[in-house]
Amino acid sequence: MSAGDEPDDELLGRILLTRVIEPGDEVGGRWVRELGVGAVVRRLGEGGVALPGVSGKRWAGLVARAQAARPRRDLEAARDAGVRFVSPGGVEWPGQLDDLGDARPLGLWVRGRPSLRMWALKSVAVVGARACTEYGAHMAATLAAGLAEQGWVVVSGGAYGVDGAAHRGALGAGGATVAVLACGVDRPYPRGHTRLISRIAEQGLVIGELPPGDHPTPSRFILRNRVIAALTRGTVVVEAAHRSGSLVTARAAQRLGRHTMGVPGPATSGLSAGVHDLLRAEATLVTDVTDVVELVGDIGELAPDRRGPVLPRDLLEPATRQVLAALPGRGVARPDEIARSAQTAQDDAIARLYELRALGYVERHGDGWKLTRQAVMSVRDGRGLS
Repeated sequence: MSAGDEPDDELLGRILLTRVIEPGDEVGGRWVRELGVGAVVRRLGEGGVALPGVSGKRWAGLVARAQAARPRRDLEAARDAGVRFVSPGGVEWPGQLDDLGDARPLGLWVRGRPSLRMWALKSVAVVGARACTEYGAHMAATLAAGLAEQGWVVVSGGAYGVDGAAHRGALGAGGATVAVLACGVDRPYPRGHTRLISRIAEQGLVIGELPPGDHPTPSRFILRNRVIAALTRGTVVVEAAHRSGSLVTARAAQRLGRHTMGVPGPATSGLSAGVHDLLRAEATLVTDVTDVVELVGDIGELAPDRRGPVLPRDLLEPATRQVLAALPGRGVARPDEIARSAQTAQDDAIARLYELRALGYVERHGDGWKLTRQAVMSVRDGRGLS
């Protein structure tokens, strides 16, 4: 919601429930689906008889959490940190998260300028070991850079090792990346990645289910992985031991019908043993970005096809229209030139260019950007972009 909007009861209720119900709690999710947000909040506020599916002791703990929650304060703290709350059914909500059923997030806290829904349309997860080898870091960064250069959004968990290498690879290519955290997005974790996560928030998106200031726990890391899997078109695992958390992401992707991919490692490496197990099952072996794009591209375009009708310009946000208008009718322009013409920051221009890429308006050529043929034709015909 916009900074000046007055929050409605539904929004405040969902924000309250992010303080009460743990991520991925299917019992709480069922309450919300069957009774509605307002009724669940009211029952928690009243205490009394427990809702079905929890013990008396567990219900008492949830009631205590609800009584301590201050949703308006959380919303104000988020706004002060440049964070917004995105609810299911809202214009920015990625519909593919609904595939999680009752484990669907109650909402997502989002830090960064781009539209989460638009970025999720063409996204790939790159995950793997925290204590990765040089080979693992190299493969993650190379794959992420290649994906970014081809217009894909790279999603990972912001952790040390493969996650960090994937984010840096995408950022280094001037591309788009999303970090999904297991804590409040206003308090980056791990602390050693504070600068990296801040850079992701400037050039991309940082998202999470937990309200401002909340801390990560081992179970929250595991449950966070279902969001990474559901949000993306496919998951690539680069190095993972037998009990790696990244295997949880891969298996969640398989359950959700997403593509699951693995990068093979040395047969003698324990850090690749989990990946090799995946490859012996239903995962697909990939060794470069071409392998990945060929696979995820077969899912079918979730965004409008570039050769089809271009969405009307008046459906775009004003700032995005301004960036679109800054591109020349012919030829390629660099991001700094586009930003200057659109009177915005270069990071903002790049973020909006990737939104326009997902919609079929623009395409990337080397270090520059140009209008697609369909976009140019629409301008000439006086439709679509007029």
